[in-house]
Amino acid sequence: MDQMTWLDQVTEEIVEPEREICDPHHHLWDHPQSRYLLDELLADTGSGHNVVSTVFVECSSMYRALGPEALRPVGETEFVNGVAAMSASGGFGEMRACSGIVSYANLCLGSAVGEVLDAHMAASSRFRGIRHAAGWDASDEVRNSHTNPPQHLYLDAKFREGFAELGKRGLSFDAWLYHTQIAELTDLAEAFPDTTIIFDHFGGPLGIGPYAGKQEEIYPEWQQSITRLAECPNVFPKLGGLVMPLNGFGFHKKDKPATSAEVVAATGHYYRHAIDCFGVERCMFESNFPVDKQSCSYHVLWNAFKKMVADASEDEKQALFHDSACRAYRL
Repeated sequence: MDQMTWLDQVTEEIVEPEREICDPHHHLWDHPQSRYLLDELLADTGSGHNVVSTVFVECSSMYRALGPEALRPVGETEFVNGVAAMSASGGFGEMRACSGIVSYANLCLGSAVGEVLDAHMAASSRFRGIRHAAGWDASDEVRNSHTNPPQHLYLDAKFREGFAELGKRGLSFDAWLYHTQIAELTDLAEAFPDTTIIFDHFGGPLGIGPYAGKQEEIYPEWQQSITRLAECPNVFPKLGGLVMPLNGFGFHKKDKPATSAEVVAATGHYYRHAIDCFGVERCMFESNFPVDKQSCSYHVLWNAFKKMVADASEDEKQALFHDSACRAYRL
């Protein structure tokens, strides 16, 4: 059974279909076995919820084939800016895709990364910052981040020299790491209090390899790390990306994809704790599509988010679904 046939087994009535959404985290790519470009994004964002804008986040897509190695990731910004321009033409509907662009630059270049950041900025007025993923684990059963980072990346002196270049340009930083590394991000956030850091996917609570079946044991540790990180006012958490295979909930292995009720039951306590710690003015729901599409449909995932905060006030919902993302990414 192909993925679309599998996903089509679960359809739901849309919760609060008029609510405006800025989806601050999705990817675009064209791989031999996997295509997710504007058409696929529009099919998802147009599946019932009122998505008005999105933010693209780097995924090593469409790098330049030629030129200096450090500048090749600028190709991703050029590619996504073209998609954003297509969307901004109005010819593909009212939704504005890729209103913000988060690309990659190797901060381990130190101060020399400034040239790369300037090239991204020149390539698109929509460029908002970079993500340099730090996900690392000693187990061979846990795949390190796609940029193959070393252990303790966010503590590295050369990395921090490069990180300082972001603040000079008013750029933000997206952090992707695993739950065992959250304390290192807290240290980074404290060292650069004037740089906006967007905290992706709850800090990747692991549930595979040596962490399989240990969610109840890991959750209190994660809670403490989140409570501490929330003391850094420059950190904005993205609430999503929690039904990836690495999180260990196993939705991707089931005969049918997850329903919104199942997503809420399995993951809702993570969302509640993050919102309690950071407050709605810093929290933003995210799809992490098409990665989370391995577990459920786009409309099901956003239904889950809406059900999680059904008792919130209108102002709180406005922040969680739209305003916090727009503020963090300066849209």
